[in-house]
Amino acid sequence: MNMSGLTLQEYEFEKQFNENEAIQWMQENWKKSFLFSALYAAFIFGGRHLMNKRAKFELRKPLVLWSLSLAVFSIFGAVRTGAYMVYILMAKGLKQSVCDQSFYNGPVSKFWAYAFVLSKAPELGDTIFIILRKQKLIFLHWYHHITVLLYSWYSYKDMVAGGGWFMTMNYGVHAVMYTYYALRAAGFRVSRKFAMFITLSQITQMFVGCIINYLVFAWMQQGQCHSHVYNIVWCSLMYLSYFVLFCHFFFEAYIGKTRKARKAE
Repeated sequence: MNMSGLTLQEYEFEKQFNENEAIQWMQENWKKSFLFSALYAAFIFGGRHLMNKRAKFELRKPLVLWSLSLAVFSIFGAVRTGAYMVYILMAKGLKQSVCDQSFYNGPVSKFWAYAFVLSKAPELGDTIFIILRKQKLIFLHWYHHITVLLYSWYSYKDMVAGGGWFMTMNYGVHAVMYTYYALRAAGFRVSRKFAMFITLSQITQMFVGCIINYLVFAWMQQGQCHSHVYNIVWCSLMYLSYFVLFCHFFFEAYIGKTRKARKAE
């Protein structure tokens, strides 16, 4: 793929990936995401009940490996999809980057689009460590995991507009977030500002997601964006709720705690 004079090398596994089979499988199986979500919720409540009377597990080394694996996966995904989105933006403009369905069948992006939606199932494993280590499990954590899994599987099967933006932003934020988790789990002292930066990145992601969704809706009325009203509604509710919840988390975790610490001095 030529990118304004630069060549984006296509790897063999990306070339050979059959996106038609992947999309067909998702069309036939996307509702299994509800089963995974139900099992996940059952594990949360059952696991917390079982761990009430048990000593917590340390699990530091497995957590390092887990976070590092997801960090590497997200970094590769961010680089590959990011390069593709930059190419589309530079060559064809914003509207094309939002409305074009080529992200789902492009020579590079098609593999990473499918890898993204599939990854939302194993990412539920984040919560296993929280439960077994008896850490605080907030609503935002499990709500985010469930709704992203449901929405990404629901949307991929229809190849809806905006997917390239949503997936690339998520890959980028996760690349930073899981790197942070891996460093923390490995025992490195990481600046609190790093954590603040991640949350601000998540808030920015949700804000941009709302804008992209509005653009999809506006251009859909002109027949230039492939989507449907139900997808627009669910996507809007999801991103708006994320935006509110992440803003609330930022205030509670950083601003609120800082004020309490100053008052205690």
